[in-house]
Amino acid sequence: MSLTLDTPPGVLGHAASSAGGSTQPLLGSRVRAGFPSPADDHLDTDIDLHAHVVKRPAATFFVRAEGDSMRGDGIHHGDLLVVDRSLEPCPGRVVIIALDGELTVKRLERVGQRYYLVAANPSFRPIPLEGREAQVWGVVTYVVHALPGAPA
Repeated sequence: MSLTLDTPPGVLGHAASSAGGSTQPLLGSRVRAGFPSPADDHLDTDIDLHAHVVKRPAATFFVRAEGDSMRGDGIHHGDLLVVDRSLEPCPGRVVIIALDGELTVKRLERVGQRYYLVAANPSFRPIPLEGREAQVWGVVTYVVHALPGAPA
């Protein structure tokens, strides 16, 4: 198996920040996903979402997910993935990888001395990397998707 880091040809473009940036208000308190509590009704600061999800702009690109093999990890068809090429493709991380020349997104796992690409959907079997050409394009750091029923 050849596991190398390749430079992608700008899948959806690099993550260069726009001059001046664009910030949106950030609520000063967190929102509970469990039992609701009274919320603070004030804005604490502004947040630049790009600056929040892109830590290394020169090494970051965006790509859209296709299919449902990673839905268990919260990655759905059409989601926007933030990918960092500077991160080590360690076992346990979700990676964008060219496998035998075809791009896929899967979790990299190691069992003993063997590496596998593992889907987050039980309908898909692990893919052994042994004997295959595999070039890691980067590590997925964030996923952006709309919720069901959200206006387009």
